[in-house]
Amino acid sequence: MHVMPAAPGATKAVGMVPDELKFEPKSKGLTTPRKKKPKELAVITECCTGCAGSPACVEYCPVEDCMFWVPDEDHPPFGRIQIDPILCIGCKKCLSKGPDGCFLDGCPWDAIVMVDTTEVEKEVGAMAI
Repeated sequence: MHVMPAAPGATKAVGMVPDELKFEPKSKGLTTPRKKKPKELAVITECCTGCAGSPACVEYCPVEDCMFWVPDEDHPPFGRIQIDPILCIGCKKCLSKGPDGCFLDGCPWDAIVMVDTTEVEKEVGAMAI
């Protein structure tokens, strides 16, 4: 998969995943393209349950359409959350574990991990920003 850089002067960030594949609930917030590539990106693990359609993590993400619902076509109405790596700013607000293991408000299932950006790029291709 090839990652397109944001167009110069773009007013809305363009993610890797097309908008038509992003279902509600979706994160709301910043729409401007990120200014630098984060050192780490949030990645959803196989532990994601989708929180029965009301995922806690999505509410904490500050970036428009970064986190979104992906329905399980074989087992409706179930599904899970995905993260668009181009839109993720690495803020860690979606996590449930903070410094020294303290509990935060994000994912109650510990299904989100921070992964070095270079590792994510091995899977999705080089990201311009």
